[in-house]
Amino acid sequence: MPFGEAFTRLRTLLSQEPRHSWPDGVVHHGARVALLLGLALLIQVLFPILPAPDLPTAERGEVLENDIVADMTFSIPKSTEELSRQRDEAAASVPLVFNYDPEAVDSMLPAVREFVEQLDSAAAVNGDASARRDAVRAVLDSYGFQDNTADVDLLLEPRNRNLLRTSLEQAVRTNLPRGVAQSAELDERSQMAEINLADGGQQTVPRDSIPTGQTFFSSAADFLDGAPPGLKEFQRLVLIRLFRPSLLLDASTTEANRALARSMVALTKGEVMEGERVVPARQQVTEEDLQRLAAYQEHLRAEGLLQPGADRWRRATGAFILNTALLAIFGLVIFFYRPIVYRDFRHVVLLVGLFGVTTGAAAAIARAAAPAELVPLAFPVLVVAMLWDGRMALNVALVLAILLSAQTPFVGMAPRLTMIVGGAAAALSVRVVRRRAQGLVLGAVVAGAYAVTCLALALLRSEPLTEALTCMMWGAVNGMGAALLAMGFLPLFEAFTRITTDQTLLELADLNRPLLKRLSLEASGTYAHSINVANLAEAAARGIDANALLVRVGAYYHDVGKMKSPHYFIENQARGRNPHDRLDPDVSATIVRNHVTEGMKLAEQHKLPESVRAFIPEHHGTQSIGFFMDKARQEDPDRQLDPADYA
Repeated sequence: MPFGEAFTRLRTLLSQEPRHSWPDGVVHHGARVALLLGLALLIQVLFPILPAPDLPTAERGEVLENDIVADMTFSIPKSTEELSRQRDEAAASVPLVFNYDPEAVDSMLPAVREFVEQLDSAAAVNGDASARRDAVRAVLDSYGFQDNTADVDLLLEPRNRNLLRTSLEQAVRTNLPRGVAQSAELDERSQMAEINLADGGQQTVPRDSIPTGQTFFSSAADFLDGAPPGLKEFQRLVLIRLFRPSLLLDASTTEANRALARSMVALTKGEVMEGERVVPARQQVTEEDLQRLAAYQEHLRAEGLLQPGADRWRRATGAFILNTALLAIFGLVIFFYRPIVYRDFRHVVLLVGLFGVTTGAAAAIARAAAPAELVPLAFPVLVVAMLWDGRMALNVALVLAILLSAQTPFVGMAPRLTMIVGGAAAALSVRVVRRRAQGLVLGAVVAGAYAVTCLALALLRSEPLTEALTCMMWGAVNGMGAALLAMGFLPLFEAFTRITTDQTLLELADLNRPLLKRLSLEASGTYAHSINVANLAEAAARGIDANALLVRVGAYYHDVGKMKSPHYFIENQARGRNPHDRLDPDVSATIVRNHVTEGMKLAEQHKLPESVRAFIPEHHGTQSIGFFMDKARQEDPDRQLDPADYA
């Protein structure tokens, strides 16, 4: 059999009800069983079984019936956050190390004197006042001072220069030897500082007591008694420009001391002796109890006591069987109660894909140690609810929640309940949303469900309010993200499954859409006829509990093909003028029949969904075009008519 024929045959077997048990039935059902087993295997890979002893699982707030007792001595390691915090605290307790520089005064004092001498020389140049002013300005420019006429006028006065010289020298001789450091070097993490003195001694002082450059600049103004306005500010600028700190930070020694302090922090925060209780019975399990239990299991794993090969394979086999059974529940639901979904292989592939994507995201969240509230269970539930209905979506939510809560990272009451409630809210919330623009409503409903569940669990487990608020925040992120993803990918899923959702139908029902607008302009009678048919058909559909929205939209588009030759149809003709009166009945029948063909062309051109296109060829049923067939018989009673010409 050629490849093309074989592929067509396989596609037919996969997507149509099998006529025979062999090979049709085997291929049809076997493909679905293979997908189910493949999905179960994927979950097994994403959530490998961690070998563990027969220790009861526990979660915060739970009360155990029996004590969990240690079979051997083990240490309790600190968490990453706790260890990091204690190391930072240890580093902060290390004092800053400064070296006193006795040459700072000898270095800064000549610089100060040289600056004032250059000002004296500039103020004494030969020439008029303008020449002396330019010379002083040139000195200031060479030191990086901004051009300020007021400063130049101050410095032209000999008295002011003498006051400046005296105050600068006194500040350097008096205050700098006391030890002055750069402000940027006084790290706020350390509260103390050690100063290595010039004589080899050492002095420990509070960090806040060390004078800084800013303190040095401010105190120098005390030596300017009787100075004119502006000279104190100029003195401060000179000291900033020529400052030499007398306390120099020894960064390498400080950092080495900090590294040593960090390394001295113990990696464990306690030890549990053999025979001691790990988790006590008959009282609520605390976060500390869970840490002790996790440390115990990790110690057993490190000692190789959790690695018996046969036991591990038995556990893995049991997990695979459990995953398969849970998935089979949903498979049987669609087999018995949604046979249309089960029959279409595209639908089954999409469902398997949604399950696979969700479990993959859950595995990534577990590996990142992120909260279980971020598992995007609402995403596949919303997609299923929008493509099919809320009842089927609720089944997806329940099966997925139980399936994921059976995996090791999500075992416990809290993850199971949050996923069930959040998924159920997503399944039922689609009933309140009819347009894509209302997608945020979906997210808000799911976020609200998470919030209620988080609050209830916090109250049940006596957790602080901050824990509940954090849980609510992650639930809100999950709900909004799932809604946006579902609404964004919905057109792609519609195209893949060939399902037309209510959101798409509502968009097509907009009478301002190009095809309907064109119909109203080019065939106004047909447009009015279509509106009337839509109203009648919708009422009839509601009466028999059919899809009234689909019927209305289909009625809007069922006669669009009449735009090709609108005047040949009675609703578009002026009174008393019918072009069919002058045409052969065969030609008239062809024109009437062609409005279906033209309508299909327009439907394809405007990308109408298949469910809407079906109204175009089907709205006349299987009856013949009787009027023109009778007219042909009347015109030529002896003529042998071909019914196909009037079909």
